[in-house]
Amino acid sequence: MATTLMKEPKTSATQTTQAQHSMGGKYLTFKLANEEYGVEILKVREIIGMMDITAVPRMPTYMKGVINLRGKVIPVIDLRLKFALEEMAHTEETCIIVVDVGKEVGIIVDTVSEVLDIPGGNIEPPPAMGGDVDTTFILGMGKVGDAVKILLDIDKVLTGDELADVASVVRSAAQVSEAGAPVETPV
Repeated sequence: MATTLMKEPKTSATQTTQAQHSMGGKYLTFKLANEEYGVEILKVREIIGMMDITAVPRMPTYMKGVINLRGKVIPVIDLRLKFALEEMAHTEETCIIVVDVGKEVGIIVDTVSEVLDIPGGNIEPPPAMGGDVDTTFILGMGKVGDAVKILLDIDKVLTGDELADVASVVRSAAQVSEAGAPVETPV
């Protein structure tokens, strides 16, 4: 019986190590406030400068609206507001990262930093913060030199209901566009 108990934690530790190694790879890092975050590079479709965003009524405050990107309507979310950070005026470095979460969504970030190759052995699981703090959207904590990057599971940053809101925004904007009222495009 004692032997069985000894093997269970060892298997669990092996599974954790395997999961960490599978998380290793390339991450696009960016800043929000004073923190650095990372998103798996395979989820990133493109990075664009700020452009005119068409507001859609009755959306949550973090959902800024939609953009027309080469004829495709893409919803845009202000990640600062989604993470309950203070809203900031956009600067020349503010940009939109278009990510694939089953559909393309733009996320507004303060500035894009770089693409980092983070080995799985340098990725720790997210810290336990207690029952009231949701950390399910954090893939892990990437250690790069003396710094720590918060690696996001971008698929989990938005909940199912929020993704339904995104789909609703896209449908509404597409209907308006089809009816002849053009979606705003940058000049």
